[in-house]
Amino acid sequence: MLENINWYPGHMKKTRELIQENLKLVDKVIEVIDARIPVSSRNPIVDEILVNKKRIVVLNKSDLSESVENEKWAAAIKKSGCGAVIMNCVTGEGVSELVKSLDSSRVMIVGVPNVGKSSLINRLTGRRSTKTGDRPGITRGKQWLSLERGIMLLDTPGILWPKFEDPQTGQNLALCGAIKDEILDRQTLALELVSLLADKYPKRLSDRYKLTELSESPLENMTAIALIRGFLLPGKRIDYDRVSRTLLDEFRSGMIGRFTLEPYDEIRE
Repeated sequence: MLENINWYPGHMKKTRELIQENLKLVDKVIEVIDARIPVSSRNPIVDEILVNKKRIVVLNKSDLSESVENEKWAAAIKKSGCGAVIMNCVTGEGVSELVKSLDSSRVMIVGVPNVGKSSLINRLTGRRSTKTGDRPGITRGKQWLSLERGIMLLDTPGILWPKFEDPQTGQNLALCGAIKDEILDRQTLALELVSLLADKYPKRLSDRYKLTELSESPLENMTAIALIRGFLLPGKRIDYDRVSRTLLDEFRSGMIGRFTLEPYDEIRE
């Protein structure tokens, strides 16, 4: 398990204050989460701040998560009293449904880093109004944006919280790219990913990397992947940094398959 993630920069504190200060200006809040980790990507601080404010939860990156799980989580969120929309900002799936639900004149959008807020905003506005990327921390300050029907949307930077009660939460966020790789032990994170895939999704791991046999050792599996891909340094040493980057990039982009790391039935138990 990945431990001791140091990732709470000063702008996160400022983001919390920004949300609190501007909440009175909006009628409704769009909370964007990562459909692969629908629990870990919901910031508990947001619940504290929003209190009784009307909320629509967008399960974004639904093209990277399992369809059956998307439906289960959307139903559970609706049952809790929030709206829920399954979203794929790549294709635009779910955008029209979200727009129809925005019957308020002023709306705020919140979420942890790298859940796709900027991509969603670009879909809503129909133009590249915000910077987008596959790295957390792209949006740095608030900005008001105009949508159709006179709706004003307040964008805010991604906000994480200062301490994980469960290390698994931190690992899930790291695997899905919500925490910058630069402050993580990337190779340890990649080993955790290989361990997870070998345990729960062995065929997907084997098929993607053409592994004829899986070892019980994540390090041996990672080494085998590096050899198959030709990731070698001078002296035929394994380039563990390159294979780690490749594993994480291909997992995050969906090249290994679609995954819901927090299946609804398991979490409910």
